[in-house]
Amino acid sequence: MAKVLKQQRLLGEFLIDNKLITPEQLEQALRVQQETGERLGKILINLGYISEQDVVDILEHQLGIPQVSLSAVKLNPVLIESVPEQLICRHKAIPIKKEGKKLIVAMADPLNVVALDDLRLTTGLEIEPVLSSEKEIEAAIQRHFGLPGLEKAVLEVEAPVVSQMEAVRLDEVEEEAADEAPVVRLANSIIIQAINEQASDIHIEPQQENVRVRFRIDGMLRDAMTVPRKFRSPLISRIKIMADMDIAERRVPQDGRILIRYRDRDVDLRVSTMPAVFGEKVVIRVLDKGKMLLRVDQLGFYEENLARFKEIIRHSYGMVLITGPTGSGKTTTLYAILSEISSPELNVITIEDPVEYLLPGVTQVQINPKAGLTFARGLRAIVRQDPDVVMVGEIRDGETAEIAVRAAMTGHLVLSTMHTNDAAAGLTRLLHLGIEPFLVASTVLGVTAQRLVRVICPRCREPYELKPGARERFFMGVSSTEPVTLYRGRGCRHCQNIGYRGQTSICEVLPVTPAIRELIAQKATGAAIRQQAVAEGMRPLREDGVRKALRGITAIEEVMRVAYVEE
Repeated sequence: MAKVLKQQRLLGEFLIDNKLITPEQLEQALRVQQETGERLGKILINLGYISEQDVVDILEHQLGIPQVSLSAVKLNPVLIESVPEQLICRHKAIPIKKEGKKLIVAMADPLNVVALDDLRLTTGLEIEPVLSSEKEIEAAIQRHFGLPGLEKAVLEVEAPVVSQMEAVRLDEVEEEAADEAPVVRLANSIIIQAINEQASDIHIEPQQENVRVRFRIDGMLRDAMTVPRKFRSPLISRIKIMADMDIAERRVPQDGRILIRYRDRDVDLRVSTMPAVFGEKVVIRVLDKGKMLLRVDQLGFYEENLARFKEIIRHSYGMVLITGPTGSGKTTTLYAILSEISSPELNVITIEDPVEYLLPGVTQVQINPKAGLTFARGLRAIVRQDPDVVMVGEIRDGETAEIAVRAAMTGHLVLSTMHTNDAAAGLTRLLHLGIEPFLVASTVLGVTAQRLVRVICPRCREPYELKPGARERFFMGVSSTEPVTLYRGRGCRHCQNIGYRGQTSICEVLPVTPAIRELIAQKATGAAIRQQAVAEGMRPLREDGVRKALRGITAIEEVMRVAYVEE
């Protein structure tokens, strides 16, 4: 035990040497370790000082133990079943290869001498550990053993893992969920895994033979796990109870909300159910209020777009619009603006649906249509609260648009979003909502249209030459013979062999100049306004995306996926 503690302390010192943590952070983690007995690496991860991959990388260099990506390894079911499932789940250890009298085992903690002894005595083989992240090992356990393995893995997590701000009435679970403890752990584990993998949405989809669970990560859905069909009704009932929904009503869609606290972070879950052929489908929007907010210069804007954007938001009154489809990062951009301009001298009020992040020093209002608090009604009240800056989550109708424009006219800076394909369409949409052209021309400062694209993993990015005649050439506007170098992700353990890691934006920024004001006053078409904006230096969405693809930030396929309709 003393040897393990010494190695753990050396791990901390190695992390300090590599400037991943400070001596003060190490001391705090060691104090927690004395109280809990947990691995030092896990404590540092839970405290948010380092990532799980940081620990794996450091252990690899410190101990000389190679690391393996389990998502890239084809596991042998016969070999795995040669080790008792109980040991695999307890010690988070997956056998991956047998060489004579030696068994190679992927472990999150290769310093766990108890685990090594247990495996050696059980198998009668010499154990050679290799490193893998705890997340990958738990995913492999779920893939191989299914629900029983998952339940055992969940039992290793500290309780209460998911704590609700309001008590859950477990006595209301329907009769089909008599064995509720595994279902509670299953529901908790799905939510935990989604938060840990930074998923924006959870999809629980009943199929004919089972229940498919998928996470939306970096804008794309990925399979997370498969749950046996017998757990379908208990699992959905459990989630509906947590969201304070009617579990007896399965014929109509319902909406609910779950407030949880996980690792000292507040997470808001918005739950939506929809009747389907094989049972109710559940979609959960994950709003992690503990996430770090981006600054304006972290949004992915190029220099000229960033300069134009900052010039627009420096005004003390007027309207700024962010446009794009659902999931294009509009709200994140609004929060970045508020972080940029907020100060103790300003009264900043927002009205949102939902409130996604908590902003210090900002009054945030959540709309409640059931109580009669709509965007329009809330906005009317806000303008009587002496605001300097008003953020309206979305302009959905003519009434909200009119109040927002009037507020912008009377000395307030109004920030809002709309669902349009490009920046010019944001201006014409206001006209279609019944706002007078002279009001739009005199109040709107600028419009930014944006999309989110996945970022190529920097660890496995590789260049390639675009083939002659490829359809990407037409999209990029290059000839069939011109040499073009693009980039793609090969796939590695750092990106779970997907080739992408994270997201960035592509955008177009349209300042409302005197020439564009004249076009608005004349009720010009969106195409005419767009043409004038391009003539004045606006870089269209597609062009911005192509430039990011040529620089290896994203793949051209990503740009085509989100901006193919653009000119």
